[in-house]
Amino acid sequence: MSFDEIMPDYVPAIAPEVRDEVMASLRQIEQDHDVDILFAVESGSRAWGFPSPDSDYDVRFVYRHRLDWYLSLKPGRDVIELPISDDLDVNGWDVRKALNLLTKPNPTFLEWLVSPVRYLWRPEADELAAFARQIEAGLSCQQHYLNLGRNSWKRAVNDDGSTRYKRLFYALRPAMALRWMRLHENGQPPMNFQVLCQGCDLSASVLEPIRELLHLKSRSREQQSGPAIPAVNDLIEAEFARAEATTLPKPDTGVHEQAEALFRQMVKRSLRKE
Repeated sequence: MSFDEIMPDYVPAIAPEVRDEVMASLRQIEQDHDVDILFAVESGSRAWGFPSPDSDYDVRFVYRHRLDWYLSLKPGRDVIELPISDDLDVNGWDVRKALNLLTKPNPTFLEWLVSPVRYLWRPEADELAAFARQIEAGLSCQQHYLNLGRNSWKRAVNDDGSTRYKRLFYALRPAMALRWMRLHENGQPPMNFQVLCQGCDLSASVLEPIRELLHLKSRSREQQSGPAIPAVNDLIEAEFARAEATTLPKPDTGVHEQAEALFRQMVKRSLRKE
């Protein structure tokens, strides 16, 4: 049986009324904070490919201030966060913060740049994405996925031996990201879980229970629990153990100069609107 037969594609869909609400929030942010939003995407389970019926909409964005904001003696706050309203969670980073994190690199920001759900995407976003593709995932991404996965894995099993579906996926996805990096010479893992699995060379005996788990989670509430799945548990533990036994190289520090140049270009462009 082929991968496509076992693991069908997941196409993220955002309801028109939700998209309208998101865009209204983004326009209000630009007005209230006098910024330009360079891109806004969906993060979290809806972009990863395994949402629950009651999953939030996790909107993440990067923005640019006017030039004078960056010339102040006192650095300003470099995040914008809206209060969580209903199922909408909206927050973002200033482009200077984003580029500094990208040079580490920061896996969260790498994922934003390849999200399958885009709410807003300006030319500067293409420049950020092109720059990100030059950066190897490296040690910081390995440590991020390992720590994220281990923490979720500890909280995935209930006292009675049952498994929390949400926490299990939050451990499984980092495990698959680590496996991807191992098999693809330190490459950046895809954000979408189905695409991630496709590149991880998994046997049908493992893909089948993962598919069933996806099916269960897509129809379960966020806190739903169920029986343990030994094949998935063994896979998670094996990938965490391999990652702990392997140290990836640190990223190339030469990217800082490129990041500085890109930052200056983007900030100077704001002059054209003043």
